[in-house]
Amino acid sequence: MTTIPTDPDTGEFHRAPNHFTARITADGRDGWPVEPGRYRLVVSRACPWASRGLVVRRLLGLEDALSVAVADPIQDEKSWRFTLDPDGRDPVLGIRYLAEAYHAAEPDYDGGISVPAIVDVPSGRLVTNDYPRITLDLSTEWTAHHRPGAPDLYPENLRDEIDAINRRVHADVNAAVYEAGFATTRAAYTDAYDRLFACLDELSDRLEHRRYLVGDSITEADIRLFTTLVRFDAVYHGHFKCNRHKLTELPVLWAYARDLFQTPGFGDTVDFDHIKRHYYQVHEQINPTRIVPKGPDLTGWTRPHGREELGGRPFGDGTPPGPPPESERPDEPVVTGP
Repeated sequence: MTTIPTDPDTGEFHRAPNHFTARITADGRDGWPVEPGRYRLVVSRACPWASRGLVVRRLLGLEDALSVAVADPIQDEKSWRFTLDPDGRDPVLGIRYLAEAYHAAEPDYDGGISVPAIVDVPSGRLVTNDYPRITLDLSTEWTAHHRPGAPDLYPENLRDEIDAINRRVHADVNAAVYEAGFATTRAAYTDAYDRLFACLDELSDRLEHRRYLVGDSITEADIRLFTTLVRFDAVYHGHFKCNRHKLTELPVLWAYARDLFQTPGFGDTVDFDHIKRHYYQVHEQINPTRIVPKGPDLTGWTRPHGREELGGRPFGDGTPPGPPPESERPDEPVVTGP
């Protein structure tokens, strides 16, 4: 069981700041130069923050340059572990727990162990767990290793608008679902709940007549919103008490989410089995029985969405990525009913 960092006085959930914020850059100014094959991206398919990295890596075609390690969705007292791999060790890093890379970087570190994380393979040291920066740097610093036809997910002329949308979505969607779910007072829960659905209503209005959040193609802003929306009905609606509406009851956002899910690089990184088992089995304070619900019915994710009528080009001047490597596909079918 993980400990949820909730303020005992206000009942508010506070996410710990990212402690390791070094950047991997083309010029290596932080001491970590971009080098294909040198680093390993550690993720959980259950985690929305980590899932951003999987989507961006796929869209940009960085599979050969940046390897990936997938942690077990069920944590123990040492947090993320590699029990999905033979002998319970990551085959590249040779470690049983992601915490080992954290302590290789800082032996006295006693904070949380989070994903996504990028580890330097030769030294075994954690480089960064700064999830907002990781995906932006994959887009802007790893360009020499992007696939031909990779989309521009963070175009320079749209960055101010993307950043503004990201700030709002982070505060009132990405983080708000957790703040509602982990709240221990009515006031803290109500504040998060109200902010969440006010923002979802605004996003519905924004997306009613435009296919994507910023510009006419997919950007970092869409990726950050998608990874919360795809978990909404499976987890946040019931488990986190975000139950004014299901995603499937919000016509614009439901069509928008299906549009992205059906776009190569999005749905093929999603593992609903990992998502459901993590939230319902790890958060024992919320779900002490640890029973994982059978629903919801997920087959609607593959139904037509009709958003092509709004125009737009998913990949801008680029092309869709090819299919994911066999070794990186979810073990279970991407979409199944209950």
